[in-house]
Amino acid sequence: MQRHRGEIRFILNDRQVTLDDVRADAMLLDHLRLVRGLTGTKEGCAEGDCGACTVLVGRPRDGTVDYEPVNACIRFLASVDGCHVVTVEHLGAGGTLRPVQRAMVDHNASQCGFCTPGFVMALQALWMRTPTPTVTQAETALQGNLCRCTGYAPILRAALDASAHGNPADDPLVTLGPELAPRLAELRDGRRVVCGEGRNAVILPCSGEDLAEVLAETPGATLIAGATDVGLWVTKELRDVGPAVFIGHLEDLAAVEVTSRDVTLGAVASYSGAEAALTGAFPHLTDYWTRIGGWQVRNMGTIGGNIANGSPIGDTPPPLIAMGAEITLRSARGRRVLALEDFFLGYGRQDRAPDEFLETIRIPRPEAGRIDAAYKISKRRDEDISALAAGLSVLVRDGIIIRARIAFGGMAATPARARAVEAALEGQPWTEASLVAAGAALTDDFTPISDWRASAEYRMLAARNLLRRFYLERQAPGGGRTVRLDGVRETG
Repeated sequence: MQRHRGEIRFILNDRQVTLDDVRADAMLLDHLRLVRGLTGTKEGCAEGDCGACTVLVGRPRDGTVDYEPVNACIRFLASVDGCHVVTVEHLGAGGTLRPVQRAMVDHNASQCGFCTPGFVMALQALWMRTPTPTVTQAETALQGNLCRCTGYAPILRAALDASAHGNPADDPLVTLGPELAPRLAELRDGRRVVCGEGRNAVILPCSGEDLAEVLAETPGATLIAGATDVGLWVTKELRDVGPAVFIGHLEDLAAVEVTSRDVTLGAVASYSGAEAALTGAFPHLTDYWTRIGGWQVRNMGTIGGNIANGSPIGDTPPPLIAMGAEITLRSARGRRVLALEDFFLGYGRQDRAPDEFLETIRIPRPEAGRIDAAYKISKRRDEDISALAAGLSVLVRDGIIIRARIAFGGMAATPARARAVEAALEGQPWTEASLVAAGAALTDDFTPISDWRASAEYRMLAARNLLRRFYLERQAPGGGRTVRLDGVRETG
C-alpha cells in the first residue's frame, strides 16, 4: 500500500465523491451549491451564525454512523474526507417527507423558507438522538439556527411533535448505518492524504505521530481542526490559509479520558464530544457550556483550537485556567508540559514553536472544599462571542479562603489570572464582603479596552459584579434569581 493518498473521498447523500484537486481554501458549502447544484443548503451569514447552511456530517462510530449538524459555510471541503455528508435534498429523496419535515408542514413552521432547510437538518439530528425532546433540549438544538419571519414557536412545536410521524429507528440514516460505517472506514483507509502543492497544498495526517512529522516537514502550515475560527479567515477576510493541515479527523487526538484524579482531553475533542465528561466532573460548567456557540459550532469547534488560537475572548481558557489546567505540546522533537496560563505570551503570541502542536489538555479534579464558577457576559445569551468571560475557583477551609485562582478573558490582551485579586482573597473569610473588597484589586490586574462589544468601564464593573455574584450564587445554589449589582443587571 502506498504511504500517501492523493485524493479526498467521501459520500455525498447516496453517491461517492472522489476529488484530487481540492484547494486549501475550498468550502463545503460552495462545493454543494456551485459544483453539485444542491441549493437547498443556503448561505446566509458565511460565518457559522445563522444555520441556513446546516448539513449533517456522519462518521463511523461503534459499528454505525454518528451524524452531527454542522455549518457548511465554514466547513472546509477537505475536512469531510471519510465522512457521509447529508443535505436536505436527501431527506426528501423519492418525494417522501421525513417525520421532521411533515411536522414542520403540519405546524406551519415555515414562512419565507430561506432558513427552513437549516432548521430541518438540525431537527433531523435532534430527532435521531432524542426522539421526544423537552422544550429545553429543542431550544438548545436550535441555538445555531436563526429565523427572521415566523418566530420560533411553530418550529419548536414541530420539534416536539416529530416522533408522532415516525420512529427514528425506521429512518434510513439509522437503518443503513451498520452498512455504511465500514464503507466510510474503507474510504478513510488510515493513510496520509496530500492534495496539491506549495501554498495550495492540503494535508490530512493519519495520526498524531504523523502530524508531528508533517509539521517538521511543512513549517508555516495552517493547522485547521474545527475551523470555527479559521473558516472566517477565508469567508470574511479572504486570507490565504495554505498550505493547510487538517487535523479534526484524528481520533487519537480526540480522546477523552476520565479518571479519579483528572480529565484529559485530546486537543481536537469537540465541545460536544467533551461535554459529558467535563460537565460530569465539573458541574459548574453545565450552563456555561451551552453558551458556547450554537449546536453546529459546538459539534465542529475544538477545545484545543479555542486555546491554540490565543484569542483574548476565547470561552474556554478562563474557566480552565481557574481550575489549574495544563497542556502538553508535541513535536517531532518530543513533548513539553506547561500551565495553561503560561501558554499565552501576549496578543497574538503563544508559547508554541512552529513545529509544535497542542496535544492534550489536563484538568485536575477539585479537592474537597473547592468552590468553582464560570461566567460569560455577551450581548446575546445564545451563540455570541464573549465581551467578558470568567473562571473562579477558591479553596475554603473552616470558612477561610485558603487558595484562590481567578481568571478573566476580555480584560487584557490574553486570557489571564487576576493575581492581585487572588492575593486579596487568600486568608480572608468566605463572605460577600471579602469578594466585594477583592474586586477593588482588579484595577491592579487589568486595564481593559473599549470596543464594540463593551466599554472598558462596563468590563471592569461587570468583572467586579461577577466576584460578588460568585459568592451570592454559591450561598443559594440553584437560586436562579435576578439581582441588581452596582448598576449592571445580572441574571443567574
